[in-house]
Order: sequence, then structure tokens, then C-alpha cells
Amino acid sequence: MEPKVSIQEGWKVLEDLTINADQFQQKVLEEILKQNAGTEYLKRFLEGQADKELFKKKVPITTYDGIKPYIERIVVHGEPTDILLAEPVTAITLSSGTSRGQAKMMPLTNKQLDQLTYCRSLAMSAANKFVDGLLEEGKQMQLLFVRPEIYVPSGLPARPILTSYHKSKNFEKYESSLYTSPISTILCLDSKQSLYCQFLCALLQRDEVVNIGAVFASVLFRAIRFLEDCWKELCSNIRTGRLSDWITDTGCKNALSLMLTRPNPEQADLIESACTNKSWEGIIKKLWPKAKYIDVIATGSMAQYLPILEFYCGGIPVVSMPYASSESFLGINLKPFSKPCDVSYTLVPDVAYFEFLPVKDCNEEETKEVHSDAKSDNDLTEKQNKKEEIESVELVNVKLGQCYELVITTCTGLYRYKVGDVLRVTGFHNNAPQFQFVRRQDVVLSVDVEKTSEDELLEAMTQAKLLLKPFGLVLTDYSSYADVSTVPGHYVLFWELKMEESSDLPEFNPQIIEQCCSTVEESLNYLYKNCRKGNTVGPLEIRVVEQGTFDALMDFYISKGSSVSQYKTPRCIKLEEAFKVLDSRVAQRYFSQKVPA
Repeated sequence: MEPKVSIQEGWKVLEDLTINADQFQQKVLEEILKQNAGTEYLKRFLEGQADKELFKKKVPITTYDGIKPYIERIVVHGEPTDILLAEPVTAITLSSGTSRGQAKMMPLTNKQLDQLTYCRSLAMSAANKFVDGLLEEGKQMQLLFVRPEIYVPSGLPARPILTSYHKSKNFEKYESSLYTSPISTILCLDSKQSLYCQFLCALLQRDEVVNIGAVFASVLFRAIRFLEDCWKELCSNIRTGRLSDWITDTGCKNALSLMLTRPNPEQADLIESACTNKSWEGIIKKLWPKAKYIDVIATGSMAQYLPILEFYCGGIPVVSMPYASSESFLGINLKPFSKPCDVSYTLVPDVAYFEFLPVKDCNEEETKEVHSDAKSDNDLTEKQNKKEEIESVELVNVKLGQCYELVITTCTGLYRYKVGDVLRVTGFHNNAPQFQFVRRQDVVLSVDVEKTSEDELLEAMTQAKLLLKPFGLVLTDYSSYADVSTVPGHYVLFWELKMEESSDLPEFNPQIIEQCCSTVEESLNYLYKNCRKGNTVGPLEIRVVEQGTFDALMDFYISKGSSVSQYKTPRCIKLEEAFKVLDSRVAQRYFSQKVPA
């Protein structure tokens, strides 16, 4: 595959991929096995044979913990990387660390960077098909960031995948010219200076901006919050033609010296007029009037930010184009202007080999059946583990409406690796199935024998938020914590609230939040309700935190090595230090006043 596919060719490539999905899948697996069958990891199972049937029969489906010992041998002990993969490893990829509590480490190769360039080109082609002349008419305001790299004991650099990509020759050659942000502002290691300068560049080019975005909806939301605090200073810079003295990064200063060349009071007046309104409803449309869509991932846990982004957007549609993880780019949304709740992704058949483990779509009745049959924790665990004995299904053999857990095999040493995502087949594009993200398999909260997953928590939060709307309250972010210091233990939700029409501190009747506590409990699973009735789990608690608390949480994780671009608010706090960041800013506490039915 070529690293870069032209916009004109991209849709033709996607059509070929989806028409011949099975052939591409077999070819990918054949190439991976041919190259890596002799590695120590695969030799244990294949004895050097590059045979597909033997691979599926002998190589176990695994998780990160299954390959972690090999990665640690490479990273910590400096052993040759060919114990896991044949291609030279150029760096170590670090995941955000917000889901597990600590970052995962995975090998990075030049081929993977080429794949990322290729897939991003395909995604741009898909967007361009539905927005005529998108890239010919203007520039993209994409807020992009990097993290400082560290070096592991073996001498390899370790950094988030997007930091590696933005520092690569591929990004500089194929993409950097498409954006309002000069590459030196993206590569600035001070995230505050970087964001400020990227906003300044985008405002200076506001009449050229055709789309606006960031990797995640949460990143764009926090960026707008930042803009609320600094727009006056940005206007001053534009009005006077002079950059603020606190911008000390050499790359940023040099880039802005080429753009901020003269005073522009007319542009500053227009920006000031848009920003001085008490309500910032539609602010994005007012500041960038030619923007045609908002490009962020707004599915899964990011759906939480969709209502507030739509408030800021002024009618500009929100588009979720890519489906990706730290492990691999996975899929593309071929119907960009679907509502975010209806988005389906088509997996790219030539970047990884995909397998699918059938799982039941967990509804209350099925959950009740599983738990009522389980006589003990061991019985329940045994029933859950039986899922792994189910034979995997290939990409072209999945069934419409069925849910599957995604398993991938990649060129970077991940063999039959469970990504942790559950997907539902929603349709087909040519011969390639399309999937909707259903949930992560990770357990978010656990008290006693009860376990609550991320999708259950998100659904419960969605129901509770409906109670806030009549009072003009907006839930801007949340996280959770299993407090086992009390007897019985109970769930704690940290909520940050604001008024819909302004940034003023919210005022509300405590009974509203108490009712939210009860609504969350009513929306949780059968076992949770049973545990509450049996008093083995205590009443759910909501702790309302001061405004800016979740910005402080992000700052904490960034200080620990997370990337701004890839940061996602952890929906369950597992680090004691992170818990203290939230708990130290609690303004009020509320408990559920009734046992769920």
C-alpha cells in the first residue's frame, strides 16, 4: 500500500477494499504470518509454519497481559524485538493510561506509520465525497498536540501514537499543509502555549476554515473552555499585531511572526463582537462562518460531550470519521453525516486481520438469567470465561444484528489480540460489514459481587441528565469511584455542572441531584439492584465538584505522560492520586434517598 492515497483515488480504493474484503483479509494474514512465524512468540504455537488454519487453532486469543511479558523483555531488558515481531521497532507506543490506570506499551514500526497515513487519507476521501471541494476551498482547524518522549531502558523512545505520527516525515510531507496550525505550534511541548497559538492562527485565518476538530469531542470541548478564558487576549494580539510576551516557545514565536505581521483592528472587532455575548451558543459558527462540519470522535464515551458541543456549534454537523485505538487504526465512517448515535464504521480490510467473538447483547433479562443461575462468584466467572471458548468469526461471515468482541492481528506483534470493544453489525457496504460501537468490555465499577461496565454507566448518566435540562443545568463531565472505605461500599459519581446559557456557577435545589442519584440506580443492572436491596451495596452518591475540576484532572494525567490529543476522561478512577484531585474539589454531596425497584 502507498502511504498516501490521493483524494480523487481514495473512494475508488475504498470501493475495491469493500468489494474484495475477504481477499484482502486473507492476504493481510498471509503476509503477517509469513513475516513473523519465526518469532519466539509465534514459534511456540506454529513451529515456524505460516499456516492460517494452524494459526487459528493453536495461537490463543489474548489480551494485553498476555503479550506484556514479551514487551517488557524488549523495553526493560533490551532483548531483540524479533522475539515478538520481525520488522524493526522504531519506538514504543504509549496508550493514554486513562482506562486501565496505567499506560500500555506496544511496538511501533515504520509500516504502522505508513498505514496511519494511508487510513487518514481514506478517511479524508470519504469526507470529501460528501462535501464538495472540501480540501480545495480552505483549511482545516485541527487542534493537535504532542507529548515529550521518554526513553525506555532499551534505548527506544516511548510516546503516544499520535505524537509519533505528528513528528514523522509522513505528517510533515502529506498533511501539515492542510491545517491552520503551523507544524511548529503542533510540536510545541507546552500544551497551553500550543493551544493558544493554534487558536490565534485559526482566528487569523477564520475566513478560510472549512472544518474544525480535534481527536476527541472532549478535547474540543476543553479547548472552547480555554477560549472562553483567553479570547480577550487573543483579540488584543490581533488588534495590535503583537504576540503575548508569555509565549516563549521558539517554534511558536517564529510561526506567529510570519502570520501576525500587522495590526488588524477590524478582525479583532468581529471576534470581540461574537465573544462578548453572555451566551456562547453557536460561537463556533460565529467565529468560523465557513466551517462545514465538526470533525471529532463523538461516539462511545465521547457521546457525553455531544449536547454541549452542539450548543457551541450553531447548527454545524458533528462528524465522527475514524475508528481507531492505540493498537491500530481500525475503521472509517462511510456515511459521515449520520447522526453520531447512528454512526457505523467499516473496518479497513488491508490494515489488520480481524476476528470476532460472538457475544450476547446484554439486556436486563439476559443479565438476570446469568446472575440467577450463578451460585457463587466462581460460577459467574466460569460462565463469563466460557465466552472465550466460542469459535471466532471472520470479517465477511459476521451476521446482521449480532454483537461481537473485536480481535485483531497486526504487523506490530499483536496476534489474536482482544481490543476490548464490543461491536454490533448494522449493515454492509458492498461485501464489507459495518459496525456500531456498543461498549467497552472493561468493568468500570465493582463493589461486593456487583460489576458495572462503561456502557451501563453511560446509559444511566444519560437518563439522569434528562432531569437537569428543565433547570438549565448542563453536566459537563463526570467520573466514578468505588468507595469501599464505607460499610457497605458504594458508588461515587463526581459531577461538574454549569448553567446552559452562561459560565456562571450553577444554583439548584438539592432534591434535583438526589433524584439524579435515584435515577442512576434505577438504570443500573439487575444485580446492582439486588445488592442494594440486600444492603451489600450502599446508596449511590453524587459529589458535585467545583468548575474547572476536570481540567485539573486532565492536567494531572498529562503530567503523568498522557497526550492532550488522546486524553479521555477516565470514567472510573483507579489511581489514588487522581481520586484526590477530584475529591479535594468537592462542593456538595448528595445520596440516593430510596432503594431502586
